[in-house]
Amino acid sequence: MTDRAPLAGEVFPIITAADLPAALRFYVDLLGGVVTYRFPETGEPAYVSLRFGDGQLGIGRQEANESPSGPTTLWVYVADCRAAVADLRAAGVQVVAEPEKQPWGERMATVADPDGNRILVADHG
Repeated sequence: MTDRAPLAGEVFPIITAADLPAALRFYVDLLGGVVTYRFPETGEPAYVSLRFGDGQLGIGRQEANESPSGPTTLWVYVADCRAAVADLRAAGVQVVAEPEKQPWGERMATVADPDGNRILVADHG
């Protein structure tokens, strides 16, 4: 350890979405993210920042000449994993792994966002 101040003051993930409106429906309408920034301010957005409690997520629109940057995994805490997965399934979200108690005590399931990114949905058990 060093006494030097941290180089980075804040870090947050940014994912790329082939269909930004579909990604926003998933992250805002289903998971409850709050839009804190969008660019441009009017018209079709190219980038959106979301807040989830103390966490942040950026979502950028994939441009026509751009390849997906690769799979991403996000961990999302919910009050009740089973209920959250039931709600996501009812909304047409692909459930990759059903809720299951983990060795460390939390309950976890895996779903996929509209771009196939893994979303680990968990509660504290």
